[in-house]
Amino acid sequence: MNSHIRFDAREGALHLLDQRKLPEVEADVVCVTPDDVIAALKTMVVRGAPAIGVTAAFGCALAARGAASEDAEAGRRRLEVDLDRIAEARPTAVNLRWAVERMRRAWREAESGGPLPLTEVAALFEREALALQWEDEALCRRLGRHGAALLHDGDTVLTHCNAGALATAGYGTALGVIRAAVEGGKHISVIADETRPFLQGARLTAWELARDGIPVTVACDNACAHLMSRGMVQAVVVGADRIAANGDTANKIGTLGVAILAGHFQVPFYVAAPLSTIDAATPDGAHIPIEERPAEEVTHMGARRITPQGVPVYNFAFDVTPAALISGIITEAGVLRAPYGEAIAKALGASGERQ
Repeated sequence: MNSHIRFDAREGALHLLDQRKLPEVEADVVCVTPDDVIAALKTMVVRGAPAIGVTAAFGCALAARGAASEDAEAGRRRLEVDLDRIAEARPTAVNLRWAVERMRRAWREAESGGPLPLTEVAALFEREALALQWEDEALCRRLGRHGAALLHDGDTVLTHCNAGALATAGYGTALGVIRAAVEGGKHISVIADETRPFLQGARLTAWELARDGIPVTVACDNACAHLMSRGMVQAVVVGADRIAANGDTANKIGTLGVAILAGHFQVPFYVAAPLSTIDAATPDGAHIPIEERPAEEVTHMGARRITPQGVPVYNFAFDVTPAALISGIITEAGVLRAPYGEAIAKALGASGERQ
């Protein structure tokens, strides 16, 4: 599935499947300006680090189209500002800024011989965003094949949040591992943590896997210890929004608790993410910015309030799992093992990813 992010060059619009309405309603949000894309990112119309990056790249293309309507100097100033605004839409997922910087780099390289008309910059950004989208799905498939080798026929895999096709350009990271194992003939079942408060596991992971015919059962987040204690989980595979240079990993809030339980019950805990999610400039998890989201996501279930009026809540969107709790980081370049600092530096150096 890769139709959840669709760019229509003829009408100059980005169509995003509104993940807030799944599984009940499949409807698109149509973005025609960078403001539309920023709003879609902030309100979680689209989420998941790789998908955020692809969406941001198309947002850059829309920004260039808008800037092309002004005179050259003013348009270039406006485009620079819009690119900064897109890059800052959400703080934790490193793919967002990475994608915007990729657009900027392509722009600089194209103008090495002199300034281009902004209409040509817009066309360049569209080509680059489409290439990024294609590359992301292809690398997820490679990542999936590497990870599939870690799973055994008959395993039940627990996931937390959604790291599937909806969180990427298509196929998925954590769910890509599961899909690849199933495509390879293994019988794999999945337990999807519901993932409060946004319910990405209950709404999105279960929706994806059910559509693919992969057995999936939804469990309350606080059932994880019970499930592992009864031997009902053979492996945990999660995605990531940012991986620090030492392997510490930021993922959806609650992932740290799952990792601690997996360590206690001796269940392998794997992180699946492309190399673009590794931020070599961030030395460790203590330096990863953690997004705090609106209180209403916790205080309300839909339009209905479920907490007393006036009682404050914590709504941290992510937590950080220390590298010591991670059994392996599954990437398109293979499975990285501890010591992660050395493995990450080697993988990034070999791939040419940012250092």
